[in-house]
Amino acid sequence: MENPFDDAYFMKRALQEAEQAFDKNEVPIGAVIVCKNKIIARAHNLTEMLNDVTAHAEMQAFTSASDFLGGKYLKDCTLYVTLEPCQMCAGASYWSQIGKIVFGARDEQRGFMNMKTQLHPKTKVVSGVLEDECSKILTQFFVEKRNLN
Repeated sequence: MENPFDDAYFMKRALQEAEQAFDKNEVPIGAVIVCKNKIIARAHNLTEMLNDVTAHAEMQAFTSASDFLGGKYLKDCTLYVTLEPCQMCAGASYWSQIGKIVFGARDEQRGFMNMKTQLHPKTKVVSGVLEDECSKILTQFFVEKRNLN
C-alpha cells in the first residue's frame, strides 16, 4: 500500500506556509515539522512583522515543535522547509538534533551546504523535493519586489 504521507505531501504543507508569508509581504519561506506522520508545527518567515532577523520559518517551527512535545530535542521529527536552511537555522537544527531535514529549493548563496555548516551526525538530509514549486514562489516574490521599487 502506498503511503500518502510522503515527502511531497508534507512539502506541499510547507508551501502553504510560504504562501501565507508571501501574502504578508514576508520572504515566502514555509516550514512544517512532522512526527509520526503528524504535523506538530507550522511556520513561515516573520522577520518583517516581528522586526527580528532570527524569525525564520525554521526557527519558528523549532520553537513550536519543542513546545508541542514538551522538550527541546526533535530526534524523531522531520523538518520540511521550502528553501535550504541558512547557517543559523542549520545550527539550530544541530542543537535540536532533528532526525531529518527535507528542503525544496537550494540557496546557493546562504544555504548551509555551501557554508559547510555541520548538522547533527544523525540528521538525514533530502533535497530537491518540489524544487520547482519552491523556487517559483521565491522568484515571483522578488520579481514583484523589484517591480515595485
